[in-house]
Amino acid sequence: MLDSRPSIEEKFLKILKKHTAGDPQDAQTIWTDLSCTEIKKRLEELGENVGRKLIKKLLKKHGYKKRRITKLLKIGSSEDRNEQFENIGKLREEYEKGPNPIISVDTKKKEPLGKLHRAGQVYSKETIKVFDHDFSHLAEGVAIPHGIYDIKKNSACINIGTSCDTAEFACDSIKKWWSKQGQHDYPDATSILILVDSGGSNSCRHYVFKEQLQELVNEIGIEIRIAHYPPYCSKWNPIEHRLFPHVTRSMQGIPLVSHKMVKRLIQKTTTTTGLRVVANIMRKTYKTGRKAAENFKDTMEIKFDDYLGKWNYCAIPIPVT
Repeated sequence: MLDSRPSIEEKFLKILKKHTAGDPQDAQTIWTDLSCTEIKKRLEELGENVGRKLIKKLLKKHGYKKRRITKLLKIGSSEDRNEQFENIGKLREEYEKGPNPIISVDTKKKEPLGKLHRAGQVYSKETIKVFDHDFSHLAEGVAIPHGIYDIKKNSACINIGTSCDTAEFACDSIKKWWSKQGQHDYPDATSILILVDSGGSNSCRHYVFKEQLQELVNEIGIEIRIAHYPPYCSKWNPIEHRLFPHVTRSMQGIPLVSHKMVKRLIQKTTTTTGLRVVANIMRKTYKTGRKAAENFKDTMEIKFDDYLGKWNYCAIPIPVT
């Protein structure tokens, strides 16, 4: 039962009234910036000596509960979203029955190198000292992890770029995976299904990605089918929840002082379901701002699907004449 003194509840509500904020779009969403200790202190200033237990009961009675901020508000929606999800499902079912790989591809968040703070904890005999600010000029370089997650094999390859995240870098990364791993795991493959987001280095709107894709299939001699997730739907890309969270866990709490260290930490990533991860460092310098050649559309062998062709197309190798 709550304290029988009504003055306590009245003073409690008076304190909260001055320290309550809310959502202008939703009258039910309100919160206070005061902790239990701060509320207790203010009640004492008003002559009420109460414990934290009573304050928690009062908060609960009036609908206040400790909550985390939750990412639920969509910043946008996409026409044909559900239709594309159904289409991706059909493509996956088709490829799962055959000898061809299904890979989920994306670039993980860039990691600055140097004595910079990182979230997480590790066992250590001494305090790990880093700079007290994370200014960009303190970084000694950058690691750009581009991931290829093999859905069938539950295995992954992460190629660590050292310059920029571009369409050329993304396709070079896929080529490295295929030459070192993919072609050995799928010796009878006639096609590769790649699931990617709609933006970034593999943007569905920019022909520079398609140009690099054409160069890639010409070199490896096997077609690549692309299926883009609609805008604002990147979290559904399998790599986002099957690989990247586990890689983040492997690197937490440790300053990333070199690309070699990033590679070593990534390669120790495992899960109880048997995930295997290999990593490589790609030291090539990539230029940003590149555009596709003016005559590329006339010479390309990119075949767009009749259904939702903006997100679904196939790059076919051009025979050498």
